Amino acid sequence: MRTEITTDVYDLTLAEVNGGRYRVFLFDDETPTLVDAGLEDTTDAVVEHLDELGVEPERLVVTHGDPDHAGGVATLADHYDLETWVPDGVPVDGHDPDNRFGDGDAVGQFTAVHTPGHTPHHHSLVDGNRGVAVMGDAVFGADARGLPEGYFVLPPAYFSEDLGQADASLANLLAYDFDVGLVFHGESVTSDASEKLDRFVNFSGKPA
Repeated sequence: MRTEITTDVYDLTLAEVNGGRYRVFLFDDETPTLVDAGLEDTTDAVVEHLDELGVEPERLVVTHGDPDHAGGVATLADHYDLETWVPDGVPVDGHDPDNRFGDGDAVGQFTAVHTPGHTPHHHSLVDGNRGVAVMGDAVFGADARGLPEGYFVLPPAYFSEDLGQADASLANLLAYDFDVGLVFHGESVTSDASEKLDRFVNFSGKPA
């Protein structure tokens, strides 16, 4: 499945397993950019989507090192001769990244925002010109945990190295304004995303 979330930004679904979806995102601009690479065994699906769109990517940016995000880096980088960007501290099997990045760095059209907790070196990516943030696994779409679509929730503790840190680090994104928040698990938030994240982060749970 392939969905244009907003103009020239595509959700490329690579596989659906046990009710979950594996995906990457494509930003089709002057330097076509993939965000994350999927699993090693889903790279053929990435290539098929790109062939159907008539897009040859030039850059690949990785949010974090989990296999469903970084497993296909070496294969896709070789296939397309991609310029690769990987967070500091994240190893990549079979590939030496062209560039490393950390909090606040410019990565093509994105600003990298360190959002650790799910993994220590996890980064979200904010495209301020488009008003789009790629949240990686810093948050899930609410429907991934049985709630209505259109909102964010934290990933399950089972999949997070430090859930408390994952919660606290979301505040790092509140300095940025974005209408769309792209997630890899559940449905992305396609309107008022930064406002919804602010309410989520700042909800005290205390009665007025």
